[in-house]
Amino acid sequence: MKLENNWFTTISETESGAMIIVCGREDMELYARSGKFKKRAEIYWRYNGDAKGMPSEAEARLMEPVQDVLQKAMEKDKLAILTGVYTGDNERTWIFYTRNVPAFGEMLNKVLAPFEQLPIEIYTEKDPDWNEYSEMYELRQEEGSDDLFNDE
Repeated sequence: MKLENNWFTTISETESGAMIIVCGREDMELYARSGKFKKRAEIYWRYNGDAKGMPSEAEARLMEPVQDVLQKAMEKDKLAILTGVYTGDNERTWIFYTRNVPAFGEMLNKVLAPFEQLPIEIYTEKDPDWNEYSEMYELRQEEGSDDLFNDE
């Protein structure tokens, strides 16, 4: 399976009405169905946003290399796959599906070591059916595209 780097972007909102920019990865069906990536890891970076809950330009510039090194390291040997990035309501969240949570944690610590301490939190849970990804992909559906897991 070749891992493509095709993304869609859409806008959503929280229950309280805050705007969220959603960047979701395309072409994940084979990975979702493979049964190899059964756990989801979420990395949260909380920040003091502007009036719309978006990061400052300086903070956004700091987030970019963090995302780049995380994605490159995790996807090099397909330890984990970055499937979604949510930005808004004073938080950026990176969503990965991983084969192995302890190895994911070790790699996370290794690749982030060169950075000053970052304001991040990590959450993991079992998600063998890729429920979070499916919910995110439904946001794209609202823009009139095909169903992710359509067997036709």
